[in-house]
Amino acid sequence: MRATVLAAMVVLVCAGCAAVQPQPVAQPQIPTILPPTTISRVPQMVDRPIPDDCELVVPVELFHQKLGRELPGELKTIIGIPEPSLGRTGKIDCYYAVPERKPIAAAPVIIGLAAYTDAPTAAARVEESVTAERQEGATVREVDVGKKKGQFVSTKDERLVMGSLGKTTFVARAKLGVLPDDAIAGFLAALAQQAMTPVEGA
Repeated sequence: MRATVLAAMVVLVCAGCAAVQPQPVAQPQIPTILPPTTISRVPQMVDRPIPDDCELVVPVELFHQKLGRELPGELKTIIGIPEPSLGRTGKIDCYYAVPERKPIAAAPVIIGLAAYTDAPTAAARVEESVTAERQEGATVREVDVGKKKGQFVSTKDERLVMGSLGKTTFVARAKLGVLPDDAIAGFLAALAQQAMTPVEGA
């Protein structure tokens, strides 16, 4: 009788052993090695010297990126002469996407930079321009241009963002229809910011 009980216990113990599932062997964790984070310097708006090439104002590739599409046509450059009576020492106007066999005034987007003898003269020129647009019926509101402030001007035919930084004035203008009205201010402000930011490596 005792042997029968022991046999039964052995069977039960063995049955219990059979019911235990073997645990999978945990694989060692291999640490993921990440490359060191590159800290890129964000270019800043500065009272920059007036360049003599519009690719150094806003490169065409970057212009199209900010617009969100490519526009056919050419980039045309006009270098202005100093005007001592206005206190202006230099000027560049950039005409983007000028249609083939059309005058530069047909450009849908124009960016201009001008340098003056001092910061008060530059600021006064912007104020004079804004006042003149208001007198012609334009509406004006403040807009962020990078960390600075500019004026967003809406006229019957175009939209402009203008302002000054130190001795330099900037203006970015677009004809109606380049972008919807709810997007054009941000686009022009981005162009103005880029125009006052020297191109890296140039």
